[in-house]
Amino acid sequence: MHHRMIAPLRGAGPRLMAMLLTMCLALVPAVVWASKSESHTSPALTATLISAEDGVAPSAGTISAGLDIRMRKDWKVYWRSPGEVGYPPTVDWTGSTNLAGVTFLWPAPKRFSAFGIENYGYHDEIVFPLSIHLKQPGTATQLKARVSLLVCSDICVPDEFVLALDLPAGTGIDAASGRRISTFAARVPDDGRASGISIEAANVSANPAAVTLTARSTSPFRRPDVFPELGAQIGFGKPDIRLGDDGRFLWARLPILSPKVAWRDLTITITDGSRAATITPALSARVPQPPFAAIRRAPGLAKLLWIGLLAALGGLILNVMPCVLPVLSIKLASAMNARDGTRARIRQGFLVSSAGVMAFMWVLAAATIGLRALGFAVGWGLQFQSPVFLAAMILVMALFSANLFGAFEISLPSSWQTSLARADGRAGVVADFLTGALSAVLATPCSAPFLGTAVAFALSGRPVDIAMIFTALGIGLSFPYLLVAAAPGIVARLPRPGRWMLVLKVLLGALLVATALWLLWVLNGVAGLVAVGAVVAGATGLTMVLALRGARWLLRSGAAVAVIAATLVAAGVTQPAASSAGAQDTAWVNFDRVKIARLVSTGKVVFVDVTADWCLTCKANKTLVLDREPVRSALMAPGVVPMLADWTRPNEAITSYLKSFGRYGIPFNAVYGPGAPGGIVLPELLSSEAVLDALQRAGTRLAEAGGGP
Repeated sequence: MHHRMIAPLRGAGPRLMAMLLTMCLALVPAVVWASKSESHTSPALTATLISAEDGVAPSAGTISAGLDIRMRKDWKVYWRSPGEVGYPPTVDWTGSTNLAGVTFLWPAPKRFSAFGIENYGYHDEIVFPLSIHLKQPGTATQLKARVSLLVCSDICVPDEFVLALDLPAGTGIDAASGRRISTFAARVPDDGRASGISIEAANVSANPAAVTLTARSTSPFRRPDVFPELGAQIGFGKPDIRLGDDGRFLWARLPILSPKVAWRDLTITITDGSRAATITPALSARVPQPPFAAIRRAPGLAKLLWIGLLAALGGLILNVMPCVLPVLSIKLASAMNARDGTRARIRQGFLVSSAGVMAFMWVLAAATIGLRALGFAVGWGLQFQSPVFLAAMILVMALFSANLFGAFEISLPSSWQTSLARADGRAGVVADFLTGALSAVLATPCSAPFLGTAVAFALSGRPVDIAMIFTALGIGLSFPYLLVAAAPGIVARLPRPGRWMLVLKVLLGALLVATALWLLWVLNGVAGLVAVGAVVAGATGLTMVLALRGARWLLRSGAAVAVIAATLVAAGVTQPAASSAGAQDTAWVNFDRVKIARLVSTGKVVFVDVTADWCLTCKANKTLVLDREPVRSALMAPGVVPMLADWTRPNEAITSYLKSFGRYGIPFNAVYGPGAPGGIVLPELLSSEAVLDALQRAGTRLAEAGGGP
């Protein structure tokens, strides 16, 4: 009787299968004949092929079985969609007798991180329920399962083994195996009807590459998770999951980390405790948006104030960072021009420059809020990835340098000047404002101590968080202006005007020319840079000589420099950008997030350097630390793999990698190894001691085991 109840399970759902198995087991003695294969045992796991039946009952066409895997502590195996790395278990049934086919069921997975990568699978124990379909019902069968799987802890180990199970014709139930199979069969996701889960809308977008969906539940979600499937070799980043409508509404977005791979039909598995549903939704053209109620809970006032203080301190430190050094020329030129003014005019000028800094920060905050609302990935200094922005900045630098060389004076139309003069003589207000705004623009390519924490908090929080943090950042960045405005007597202590000011102006202009050349290099790459630099340097040198001689036709020379710069910029915009990454030492390998786990699993230590041509702090780290001894030799040592992630141009894989650490700006460096599979994050400003210590700690576990990195 029991076998007649089990046989129809071939067409039943997984939860019905579990229910019927439980009913059958309740009607039989607890112990009959054991229906198990010989176990395969390794240091990571023990695997057995089990069956709920001791034999094949008369007319029975289906046998309920299971692949039973018990793992040692901290070891895991993968789900059918493993995530960014790994591969799922597979079973080859070649050599079995009286076998028509096997239905392999997948219990709902768990999410776990390895080496900072999102993966899906199982830990401790798992039974994969199997429906064994027989060619000849009621006839004995011999099962031969050749299993191939990947089991991972701090390292990953492929494992292949064969399990054999003979089931003669006969009756009887293995109660223990049957209960174990039914327990895990109950964890196989349904189609949503039994679990009360449905998907309202789902979208797959290419820019940014992401899966976005909304779902409903008849009972409130408690701790939901989302597992999308788009085909083989497609990984997803950490999901952003938000709840609304008292927990009955779910919105989720998962970045796609393999945008160049062909996508297939989208399948979504949603889990929530003991509930799980797998649904193939129809795709919608519009990206579902989270409701206002789904926004995360606001942080406390104390935390806001603390993060705001960090942002202000980070902005203050930006004033002495390498990425802001070119701005020093603008600040000094502004101070020299205000040298002989009244205290009121000096205070006004520096307050207006501070307002320029704040205005740019508020515009940047508004743009960030708007882009994030549209679903775009945003980060600190990403405007320097835009060729159009770089072209505009090169022109601005060329014009400012020509102004310092005396080619022409930047002034407003006479009608504007007359109006401003009547309004308490504020003719220089616009120039002061633009000076502050430009200094803020050039301050954004790089990160600084304390700045990464503050920006990460802002970009992952509410619009009000973004506005507050960027305001605090602007206050810190404009602090030098505010200091002079509070004590304008500082300017009066500058040396008296003289010929030295002409020399200083030329030197400051040269700094701006160097900044323009750097931006041109970022825009157009290394190819052709020598020729471009020679042309610009020649034109600049001619202008400098004429400026010192006071030639009357200096304006024409300045115009010629601007025309040359514009021509070079146009050429740079129309040509593909070439990153400096190709010119790096051949020991550096290109960034591949998936390779990190594979390299560490073989005992390697991986040093990741996320950099960009527009990040001067990154260049300083490379010149002062990474390319110098003893760090250079340590990175070239056997067993150490230096990995370069070039973010000069937009790269979704690198953006997702940074976001996994809560970072939105660079420089960023991390070290992985057997002793640090999750990565050791280094400070923005590198030191030899910090890098060497991280490399040693990352390789510690392997060394203790008797090997070496």
